[in-house]
Amino acid sequence: MLRKGITESFGAAIHGLRSTQLTDGVINRSKRMMLDNLGVGLLGTRTAVFNKVLTYSQMFASEERSSVWGKSEITLPPPYAAFVNGVAVHSMDFDDTWHPATHPSGAVMPALLALAESLPSQPSGLDLLLAFNVGIEVQGRLMRFSREAYNIPERFHPPSVVGVMGSAAASAKLLALSPAQCSHALAIAASSAGAPLANAATQTKPLHIGNAARRGLEAAQLAQMGLEGNPAILDLDSGLGVYYKDYSPSAMADLAPGDFKWILEDQDVAFKRIPAHLGMHWVVDAALAARTKLENTVGDFDLSQIRQVTLRVPPSKYVDCPSPATEHQARHSFQFNACSALLDNKVTVSSYAEAQINRPALKELLSKVRVETPEVNTPSFDKMYCEVEVETQGQRFMARCDTFYGHWRKPLSQKDLVEKFSVNASSVLCTEGVEGVIDVIGNIERVRESSILSSYLRMTSSEHKQFYSSRML
Repeated sequence: MLRKGITESFGAAIHGLRSTQLTDGVINRSKRMMLDNLGVGLLGTRTAVFNKVLTYSQMFASEERSSVWGKSEITLPPPYAAFVNGVAVHSMDFDDTWHPATHPSGAVMPALLALAESLPSQPSGLDLLLAFNVGIEVQGRLMRFSREAYNIPERFHPPSVVGVMGSAAASAKLLALSPAQCSHALAIAASSAGAPLANAATQTKPLHIGNAARRGLEAAQLAQMGLEGNPAILDLDSGLGVYYKDYSPSAMADLAPGDFKWILEDQDVAFKRIPAHLGMHWVVDAALAARTKLENTVGDFDLSQIRQVTLRVPPSKYVDCPSPATEHQARHSFQFNACSALLDNKVTVSSYAEAQINRPALKELLSKVRVETPEVNTPSFDKMYCEVEVETQGQRFMARCDTFYGHWRKPLSQKDLVEKFSVNASSVLCTEGVEGVIDVIGNIERVRESSILSSYLRMTSSEHKQFYSSRML
């Protein structure tokens, strides 16, 4: 038997994977990803960047209409629904993070829900769950084609590269495309991949996730119509290999029973407690611990006591922003997040509001910050650490964080994950909507029609409170 090419093996796997191959561990982890994704997406519908892309997307008409999360009165063509919901997910940098570095769920979940609503025959919850995991798996495999991908990125934003491929794979699975069509969907999606890291810390960064969701969905639909791309797109240095200096692709394993193992089985996902770049979680935890040590020694916290704050962090230029002027810069600033934690003894969603960023007390503390990048502090989300040292008159208080709560090595408890979702979602949905989403995701493998999820995501006020138990279980 002839050995499959790499792209061919991916097409065969996307087509051939079955729900019976989903393990309990993968099901539980992917449910957590789905719930968190929907929560941060709902909260993200309250942001300025979301409102701008929604206004833009409403200019496009189509007979097929899909839901905008948290907007009961608005529908859009499926690719644009995927786009705006994807932007919402990443609008506050609150979405999950995997290793090697990417935001895996944001490119997949918005595409699948938008596509599911447009299909003549509604997919089941199990269909949705399988397609979601296919999209996540493809991203995990592609990121492992490069050792460079294991480090904090330097040139491009990873979700704009592997995310669009994951969206295409997930959409192709939900559309039940043939193996060859699945391969072509990946090839088509690859021509929409890539976004420069220079747009991090700007309003454009959330578009990287939105574009990945939209373009992957469109790639699968075009492949369904017969459009073809290079059938060796993953095999070639001139294909997906253009993004990595050390590209070394490998084929997907055969899908014989018992032979296939999901990456999600071994590699858990990080869920954020604050809406900021992942690296900020280390520095916040270290700053809070340093403040506690200071208070335990000298009493109440007093800004005038501080002479200098030293941050020891991994080298990464795009999260070194000493004087942030916008919320997006603040979400990517070691200095801002450390000072917010020291000043307020907490960092929350409201910490990134304009009034908080422009406080004189915060600006004064920022002026006292010095950043060091020790050679031993590896720029990898799996190996990095952060130290915060606060110097007062004659005393130093230092704390270090090696693994923050929410990291894949120290995952959020289910209770805390559900609470995060509930707080985020309740800013948009009514109580029945919040509880309904929790119930549907918790039982997704037994839900008969996935459309019930979109119904709950539209329940924003009392007139939309409905019960869908007749379509459940």
